[in-house]
Amino acid sequence: MSERPAALHIHAGPRALAHLQRHGLQPGDVQTIAAAAGGPKGLILGPLDRYIFGEWLPLASRPVHLVGASMGAWRMATACLPGSRAAFERLEHDYIHQHYDPPPGRSRPTPRQVSERFAQTLKAFYGGQVPALLQHPRYRLHILAARGRHLLAREHCLVTPLGYLGAFLTNAVHRKAMGAWLERVVFSSPGPGPAGQACAALPFGTHDYRTRQVPLTPANFMQALQASCSIPFVLQAVHRIAGAPPGAYWDGGITDYHMHLQYESARNAINTAAEGGCPERAGGQKVLKSSGLVLYPHFQREVVPGWLDKQLPWRHQPTAALDGMVLLAPNPEWVRQLPNGKLPDRQDFTHYGLDTAARVRAWQAATAASQQLADEFAQWLEHPDVAAVRPLSAR
Repeated sequence: MSERPAALHIHAGPRALAHLQRHGLQPGDVQTIAAAAGGPKGLILGPLDRYIFGEWLPLASRPVHLVGASMGAWRMATACLPGSRAAFERLEHDYIHQHYDPPPGRSRPTPRQVSERFAQTLKAFYGGQVPALLQHPRYRLHILAARGRHLLAREHCLVTPLGYLGAFLTNAVHRKAMGAWLERVVFSSPGPGPAGQACAALPFGTHDYRTRQVPLTPANFMQALQASCSIPFVLQAVHRIAGAPPGAYWDGGITDYHMHLQYESARNAINTAAEGGCPERAGGQKVLKSSGLVLYPHFQREVVPGWLDKQLPWRHQPTAALDGMVLLAPNPEWVRQLPNGKLPDRQDFTHYGLDTAARVRAWQAATAASQQLADEFAQWLEHPDVAAVRPLSAR
């Protein structure tokens, strides 16, 4: 029997690599943890999440910003729960076992059906724990969603597809121009202090794309998180989010698929806000300077900016914004040994159809195998081999 390949590849931007060469990686070095959209692919990061948040990060006291969209937002909100290790295990179980029976005469569930069931899931998962989650002593949570503008300002069976066609064409010309159709909205938990600031400072600059920041509160937490996970045409958009500008809110991965944010820049361009929201008008929104590192458990090496950039390979390359990033990704060779030779993904719902038990077995096998990722990361932290770290700027 051939020996199992290494599961984990570690990549680092230039500033991060220089830091690792001098100091290795300590939990106190981490200023931000990023979490991508990507649905079932995020399941393989469960063991890493449990190790990082359950064992490693608690060894330091530095505040850490958790930034996520869609499945990544669900993971980062889970990290803020008391007893996060058990919460991550429940998240993995609940996600793997989700099942939606299509209505009679249809091959798949309706967006309304999926949205209603997902809202129930979030309520059952976080119910009664939201105030404590938002007041975590160390973690500042930032949930990303995409707010529609113009044709996408409301959901409509005919107008919404036209709006997304416009967004697709505009994005193909220039990513920033897509802001005419969709804007990034960051729902941020309170900042530090006895009473807490309305919003924690952002750990990234916002000059790259049209952005708003809105306070994340117990009144809008469930709506914001559901909006961040609302894939167009699979779930319904979320409307009337408490404390946020009116409009239709969709999956945060549309604007920020893999969290390719301006971590190395404190510049911002936020100039609008919801009434009573974060204080952009009085001198500009606070943005942290990048003194710490960005730790990024990811399911691939490439950091794709937006969901509509998936088919635009020239936008998959690292930029200076990622210079302080340490990215943890599975070895493609290791991935080929997983069930079906790939990571779990949404196509599995179609592939397995009504055979939910077979899909569950495949996903459970993949998540069990991914314990190797966490074990190898723990071993590397104990005996850092910087020679094994791959530059993020090269394959």
